[in-house]
Formats: sequence, structure tokens, C-alpha cells
Amino acid sequence: MLTTNFRAIQQQYGQWLDALGFADVVQYKSLLCVGYFFQWLQTKNITTIQLVTQQHINQYFAYLEVRPNQRKKGGLNSATINQNFYAVDKLCEFLHQMGMKNAPVPTTYRLKLDKQQRIDNIHPLTQREVKHLYSSIKYSYPNWSYKKREAKHYQLRLVFALYYACGLRRSEGYRLTIDNVNLDARTIFIKKGKGYKDRIVPMSEGVYRDLQDYIYNFRSHLKLPHNRLFVSAHITLGRNLKYLQQISNDESIKSKKLTLHLLRHSIATHLLQNGMSIENIARFLGHTSLSSTQVYTHIQPRIEKEKD
Repeated sequence: MLTTNFRAIQQQYGQWLDALGFADVVQYKSLLCVGYFFQWLQTKNITTIQLVTQQHINQYFAYLEVRPNQRKKGGLNSATINQNFYAVDKLCEFLHQMGMKNAPVPTTYRLKLDKQQRIDNIHPLTQREVKHLYSSIKYSYPNWSYKKREAKHYQLRLVFALYYACGLRRSEGYRLTIDNVNLDARTIFIKKGKGYKDRIVPMSEGVYRDLQDYIYNFRSHLKLPHNRLFVSAHITLGRNLKYLQQISNDESIKSKKLTLHLLRHSIATHLLQNGMSIENIARFLGHTSLSSTQVYTHIQPRIEKEKD
């Protein structure tokens, strides 16, 4: 439980991030990380923001580098640690902008990420595996009532349409509203993607059919308190995908860490395999730097070698 002072600062920090136009997922993760920081401070008997010094920031950063991972063996990975560093740095920036003259300054310290390790940890689905999972949707949730089962099937098909065929990031897909989908132009408008840039993603024929079916035959018949395209909560989408993986009889599919983001990795790899240029793939994915897209040029040879 955070002190009243820390809760108030955390709330104001979130409002500040929102006012600056940070994406929802960045706001959520930053608030979470700052909450962890405040909890750590309280274990050191620091209960108000005015008592936080530069030394506390440095000690906390050192603590994160050796802190055990609560979900699995070992410590936190470099990306997670850097995410915490970033959130606390933004907190320091916020405090200075709010007029706290003695607030610690952002360290800008980050761990160097092991690019090769990141590449080795990405195991995209093959095109055959994607087709297998998609075709398995109609057999999922067999013991559910027709109405509930139909809702799950519609949303799973939408997951593949957006996260695989359109290559959207997790938050981009979930934030989509009906207004962002232009069936006449066959495009999807992505507002404030990563890097706070808007982009337009074209629909393939298959995506067009699935979206038209989803909107007119399912989504338009529901009375909901929101205008999001997806009906279910954010976390449910990932669970539905995991369920589809679990009922698969394909051991290769079961062995992979299947997430919404892996679908994005998969379509990028498949586009490269099918001859699309790295520049066009970067535009399709909404990458601001070509180096982010070039990761897939390292993944593809490994996949080809595994086939042999």
C-alpha cells in the first residue's frame, strides 16, 4: 500500500504523461514501474517524494540489476530493467517541471541490450502453423453455448486479421475503434502508434472479408459502453490465443511462446520470405528505424536452416 503522498504523485504523473500524448501502453507500464519504485522507497522508510535523493535513484537502479525475477528463475531481463529506468527518469523530469527544485535529475542510464540474444529468442510461426491455428478456430470452445462460442470465434478471427495479417502492435490493435476501419478504402487508421506516429495499414482481401463479417454480423448487434472494435478486455485476447495453442495437435506450435506480438513477428518474417523489401516491411510495421526491421533478416536464415 502506497502512502497518500506517493499515490497523489503517481496519479499526477499519469495525468502528465497523458497530457503529453504518450500511448496508453506507455502510460500503463510507466505508472506500474513508478509504483514499484515507490514501494521500494517505503522499505527504506522514505514516505514522501520530497525525501527522495539522487542517491536513492542510483541505489534503486543498482537493486533492479540484481533483483530476482518473481515469475521465473533468474533476474529481470535487460529490456524490463531499462523500462523501469525510463519510467523513473520520466518521473524525475515530471518533478522538475512541477517545480520541485531539489528533485533528482534523470540519469539516462540504460543497460546495453544483447541484440543476438533477442534475435535468438524470437521463434515465429511458420505460414503453415498460422493457417493451422486459424483453421482450428471453428473447433474451439466446443462445450460452450452457441452464443458464447460464436463471440470467441469472431474475436479470434479478428486477432489473426489485425495482429498477424496487419502486423499491429498489441496496444494498437486493442485501441482500434470502428471509426478507424474504412471498409470502402480497405484501410485501417492507426492513431498514435509507437513513436506517436499515425499510419494507415491496407487490408488484404482476407482481412477485408473478416472485418466486414465481424462488424456487420457480430459487433453491430451488440450494445456496449465503448466504441472499441474488440469486445473483450485486453488480457482476454492473449488468453484466447493461448487456448487455441493448447488445443492444437501440432507439437511445434505448442513448443512456441505464442503471444499477440509473436503474430506480428511472424507476418514480418513471412513478408521477407515472400520477397517484400525491408523498407516496405518497415513502413508496414510502423518502424521509425530500419534497424528494428533488419532483425528479421537475421531470423529468416535461421528458420531456413531449421527446415533443412
